[in-house]
Amino acid sequence: MTNFEDIRPYNDDEVKPTIKRLLNDAGFIDTISAFKLAGKPQWLRNLLRPLVKQRLNKELGAINSVKDVQTLCEKYVHRVIETTTTKLSFSGLEKLSADRPYFFISNHRDIVMDPALVNFALYHHGLETPQLAIGDNLLQKPFVSDLMRLNKSFIVKRSAAGVREKLQAFTDLSSYIHHAHRNGHSTWIAQKEGRAKDGVDSTDPAIIKMLYMSQRKSGLSFSEYMNWLQIVPVSLSYEYNPCDLAISEELHQKRSTGSYQKAEGEDIRSITTGITGLKGDVHVAFGTPLAGNLDDAETVATKIDEQVMQEYRFHDSNHIAAELISTEAQKLRDHPLSKQKQAEFMARLDSCDEKMKDIFLAMYANPVLRRLANPPS
Repeated sequence: MTNFEDIRPYNDDEVKPTIKRLLNDAGFIDTISAFKLAGKPQWLRNLLRPLVKQRLNKELGAINSVKDVQTLCEKYVHRVIETTTTKLSFSGLEKLSADRPYFFISNHRDIVMDPALVNFALYHHGLETPQLAIGDNLLQKPFVSDLMRLNKSFIVKRSAAGVREKLQAFTDLSSYIHHAHRNGHSTWIAQKEGRAKDGVDSTDPAIIKMLYMSQRKSGLSFSEYMNWLQIVPVSLSYEYNPCDLAISEELHQKRSTGSYQKAEGEDIRSITTGITGLKGDVHVAFGTPLAGNLDDAETVATKIDEQVMQEYRFHDSNHIAAELISTEAQKLRDHPLSKQKQAEFMARLDSCDEKMKDIFLAMYANPVLRRLANPPS
């Protein structure tokens, strides 16, 4: 029986040693300095770096448990929400009970903010926050892995090479999720590897198949196990994607050349931009736990997609983009568009290179256009 040492979140007795390790990691101090002093010139960052470290020593020195880590993270997330959003709203939380774990699966628009907002919503509704699946491709520096595992994250070994290694990694992941749920812990995972950069939210059936890999000999059918997991689709919608211009450039390059090579440190820059950039209005919608005949992965994926699409809260940015592509999209708008919102979006669009504007528009328009093509039954 595996103890999941290489992928599980840290326990309370590992918090203090991990924090000590972080405070002695120059990369961690540099990253926090860059985040806290974003927009400041490099010479000032260098000057203030010792003060940042001193503040971190004081702040992190008071942490003794995973719960303390979560409380500190909530404070930082609250600050990000106050400074980068104009409104944050939630729906569907009344469907959830505090006396059982859930498997939350959401669309994926932002590397850090997606799980952070799911956590924030549950935390403020008095529910236990889930353990979070994080790909090891984002954990290239040891301090990042330490930070995530302190904050109830478990590792998905996406870098596993070879068929046998990948199979073992998926089986271990499946076993860990089962272990967490059996012990009363909810979990969260994105519906597919990588963000929905084109605005099309779709669940990868391979993730659903993974869930059952460790349970084939359990005596439960696929459908019975999916029902036991209590799968809750979550639909996150951001009025603005802080990474929209960078994503447009990436997708344009893929379209033009057939490939895109990430620059060194690009994931970290995307994370930083996603956290600190303007998001406008944001909504997090919790769907209804899946139940009934869930006989195969494709059926489960389809049911998740249906809820994510129908629960997605349209923002004016979505309406404006969709109506620039198709006047039919007006059918899904129940209010007049303000001149201010139109001016904001058009200014953002105008800052995009002409050759990429169709990609930029589609990113915002696709949630509306997809629902237009797939009205609720």
